[in-house]
Amino acid sequence: MKIGIGLHVKNSAEAVELYIKAFSLELGYHVKNADGSYFHSELYKNDEEMLNVIESDENAVTNNLVQLGFQFADEAELRRAFDILREGGKVKTEVGPLPWSPCSAEVIDKFGCWWYLTVPQHHPEDDFDPAAPWDASMYKNPNQK
Repeated sequence: MKIGIGLHVKNSAEAVELYIKAFSLELGYHVKNADGSYFHSELYKNDEEMLNVIESDENAVTNNLVQLGFQFADEAELRRAFDILREGGKVKTEVGPLPWSPCSAEVIDKFGCWWYLTVPQHHPEDDFDPAAPWDASMYKNPNQK
């Protein structure tokens, strides 16, 4: 089973270009509306479909309750995408470490899509207390014993 991600946004043609740039995607099969917006578009990375972008209609929900996660190979790739997505958007969490990730960030892009960006993570200890004080020096590298 595979879960597909379909983003219904206003200005879908601009959104497709932004996501291609931010995530190094390629436009695959697509159908455009008469006004140049996307009736349907498939965005791929390494021949795997990652997203569909569709022009939103007037009946669209305006409050996004879903966060989309995207894992990058390294911090440089993450920062590049973050800088692109933050333009005209809202930063929720600046780039930095968390107890489960050496580098992550959250941003709501100008189309209202909420992204969690991260590099490979690990799970904190089972007794991890999210209310306890924490700083970056406490991040445990999953490759260390």
